[in-house]
Amino acid sequence: MTWACKKCLLSEIDKDRYYANMYEYIELLPIDIKTEENEYQRRLSLCKQCDDLENGMCRKCGCFVEVRAAKKVSNCPSEKHFW
Repeated sequence: MTWACKKCLLSEIDKDRYYANMYEYIELLPIDIKTEENEYQRRLSLCKQCDDLENGMCRKCGCFVEVRAAKKVSNCPSEKHFW
């Protein structure tokens, strides 16, 4: 797995490869920490309804919601949603 340059700005990164790496990261999460698919989709559905979602990122915490939703122990920072 090849990650984007840690010292690069987003404007300097190959965005297609960066997003591909993110999905690869989610796919390769160990089963013991990975959210089950139905729960993952439920969480993403909540994110898609949230006013704090912008361009795949949470404006409350700055995370990529697809990565956060993929981890069992992660929580939504919004008071509106409870995981």
